[in-house]
Amino acid sequence: MREVKIAGHEIRPGEFKEININIARLPSHTQIETPIYVSRSKEDGPVLALMAGMHGDEINGMEIVRRIIDGKLNQPKRGTVVCIPIINVYGFLNFSRDVPDGKDVNRSFPGSKSGSLASRVAYHVTHDIIPSIDYGIDFHTGGAMRTNYPQVRATLSDAKNLELANAFAAPFTLDAPFRPSSLRKEASKKGKNIIVYEAGESLRFDQQAIEEGIAGTLRLMNHLHMNEWAPEPKEENRIIWSSSWIRTKHAGLFQSVVNSGDLVHKGQWVGTITDPFGEFKEQVIAKETGYVIGLNNIPVVNAGDALIHLGMDNFCKLEK
Repeated sequence: MREVKIAGHEIRPGEFKEININIARLPSHTQIETPIYVSRSKEDGPVLALMAGMHGDEINGMEIVRRIIDGKLNQPKRGTVVCIPIINVYGFLNFSRDVPDGKDVNRSFPGSKSGSLASRVAYHVTHDIIPSIDYGIDFHTGGAMRTNYPQVRATLSDAKNLELANAFAAPFTLDAPFRPSSLRKEASKKGKNIIVYEAGESLRFDQQAIEEGIAGTLRLMNHLHMNEWAPEPKEENRIIWSSSWIRTKHAGLFQSVVNSGDLVHKGQWVGTITDPFGEFKEQVIAKETGYVIGLNNIPVVNAGDALIHLGMDNFCKLEK
């Protein structure tokens, strides 16, 4: 059987192990540890990492991994599941996307053992986790006051990524190029396939986002023969090949008349911009056909602000 080592700890067949990685400590000298939960079957198979909390305010992913652990869904019939509910503990403690020095962990890979705090977090993921896994799901949400409809993002030119995304079967799968110095790009350099699941909004639980994330994970595990059952998708998995944002021309108060996940058509009224004094009112019109894969929830907007993220599949392109 293959050897499975996480952060220098060997995981034997049939073993469950909690591993704590110590990266640094707070100015108060309080040690901060990143817990990792590893469950290995007696039967050999792939090693799948479920990683959340890269951005400390993106709690939907944390809840997905927590519920998977709580429901013992991380105990595979075959292979190994590595669960990391919170990568960026520092951001989590401060309700922040970033670490205290303001840097983004997901733009700090491969990291450095003696670099910035974000770089140190990235270094441990790069050296303690990535070498031992075969596949991974990196759970994220939309930003502050911006919601993403459940979607997988992956570089679909890679056949294995496309296979994993299709197996997850989120409502939307976006063809997304690698971002510089990201976990997904660094893992790809090492021959590992990681897909990103985006759903919901930061600092806000979204039950649909959480339930879709758990269901998709079970479907992916089932595809890899790691479990014996997975729920059927509730929606068709649409492949999004391109996307664009509807932006406001004027500052004011934005009210959407469409919902996340909706299909909107070119020329359709999708929202209204008004001013606080009742002197101005303008309809926001879609310039192309697409699905609402991202929606701004902030009422107060400035000229040029992004309002609605539209994703286009092959059907939408026919309506251009």
